[in-house]
Amino acid sequence: MSRAPELSDQSVASMAVSKNVVVGLILDGQGRVLVSQRVEGAHMGGFWEFPGGKRRALEGRQEALERELKEELGIQVLEARPLMVLKHDYPDRCVCLDIFLIQTYEGQPVSLESQPIAWILPQDLKNIRFLPADKPIIEALISRNECPGWE
Repeated sequence: MSRAPELSDQSVASMAVSKNVVVGLILDGQGRVLVSQRVEGAHMGGFWEFPGGKRRALEGRQEALERELKEELGIQVLEARPLMVLKHDYPDRCVCLDIFLIQTYEGQPVSLESQPIAWILPQDLKNIRFLPADKPIIEALISRNECPGWE
């Protein structure tokens, strides 16, 4: 009788669902960044995150970003610049984050999906329960004055 091969942690992680996600960093004139709280019952419910969401099949990054921010916040992205790409492995899924700096937009951001939203200074983001995948984004926001290309 043959036995099924044992799965290592690495092989289990490679079987995890992969999600492509777009993220929009929206800064106001006071240097605060817009964040939203995931609804209870959702994956990682109650954690805070930056606005954005999953890309649909065959959808481009920019197209997904514009759609997600319109659906989530009611704004029309006029100009956005790719900032960084991150990959994060959760126990049950892998996410690839395409992060954009939203340079100009039309409209006033409001929560259209019943998620609490808030404008927070970057240095205060460390005091909030954020998604683990977003931690490098927080570090980049805090150190942005030392890095060219944020403006």
